[in-house]
Amino acid sequence: MTARIHPTAFVSSDAQLGADVEIGPFVIIGEGCTIGDGCIIAPRATLERNVILGTEVKVGSGSILGGDPQDLKFKGEHTTVEVGDGTTIREYSTINRGTTQSFKTTIGKNCFIMSYVHLAHDCHVGDGVILVNSVQLAGHVTVGDKAIIAGASAAHQFVRIGQYSFVGGCSRISQDVPPYIKAVGNPIKLYGLNSVGLQRNGFPEEVVRELKRAYRLFFRSELNLTQAKERAAIELKPFPEVQEFLSFIESTGRGVVV
Repeated sequence: MTARIHPTAFVSSDAQLGADVEIGPFVIIGEGCTIGDGCIIAPRATLERNVILGTEVKVGSGSILGGDPQDLKFKGEHTTVEVGDGTTIREYSTINRGTTQSFKTTIGKNCFIMSYVHLAHDCHVGDGVILVNSVQLAGHVTVGDKAIIAGASAAHQFVRIGQYSFVGGCSRISQDVPPYIKAVGNPIKLYGLNSVGLQRNGFPEEVVRELKRAYRLFFRSELNLTQAKERAAIELKPFPEVQEFLSFIESTGRGVVV
């Protein structure tokens, strides 16, 4: 099917529209935008420029994608916003383009970005992520696959939030949140393994058990970081998930939440 474009919408002459696209009243599609098959752009949404949507992406009313990065060093370079297949972005969210640090801001496949969420420049969000109402991510924040960040939480620039983690509502995320972990608060603190999330995603019991052991070694023992790593290398089974947990902590730039 051809695109269904409301007569009040403005679509740039160089925009590329896939099949069966629906563009609502007063939508603005700016230059350099690509909209995949089956996308729905709700009334009064704006894609300012250089926005690339995969297939079956939904953009809610009043949302603004592809605005200039809020970075004083930005000098108009060609940068993008890229959104993966099947992702839903609800009302009044803002997603800014990247800077020359990575040249793009990205959201993975099958994410749910709820109302009033802000993603600043060079944020990179994995697949299956849920960002609840009013989550605010500063520049250069990375969110791993299947992570959930609850409402009214804010993340400092350059923070990393690991895959399958859960961050509770109204949290101030000033350091990295390890994968598979629950964290909440202001100041934010760790509250054990995200056992419910791991169960829902089909993690085997033996993997969950080793992740619990890793959590206790690093965050609930008297060991320092070096000692915990030494013990982990000897005592923990080398499941890929355990290796991801250890690698995340090893590579932290801002330090990890404790």
